[in-house]
Order: sequence, then C-alpha cells, then structure tokens
Amino acid sequence: MTDVKLKKENVKMYLKDLRQNLKKMHLEVTEELILPKPGDVKDLMDKMDKLLKLIESK
Repeated sequence: MTDVKLKKENVKMYLKDLRQNLKKMHLEVTEELILPKPGDVKDLMDKMDKLLKLIESK
C-alpha cells in the first residue's frame, strides 16, 4: 500500500470513529438529556487534533 493510500485509510478510520463518538454523544444529549463528561469532550478534541495533524503531514 502506498503512503497516500495508507494515509487515506487512516483518515477514514479516524473520521468513522469520530462520527460514532459524536453520534453517541448527540443521542445522549437530545434523547436522554445527559451532558457529556468534560473528559469525553476532551478526548474527542484530542482525536480531532490528531486527525488534523495526520491530514496536514506531508
């Protein structure tokens, strides 16, 4: 697998994971009226930062 394909697969994996986490968090807020824990929000922000670094890396 080329470097570009590998990077693309990694980005897809991160996006899929982020989407699942955000979807779960959204359902908790809208349906169960439970606010996310600050640690959970921080974890998602860290994952987004990691994804951004992966995308920006050459």
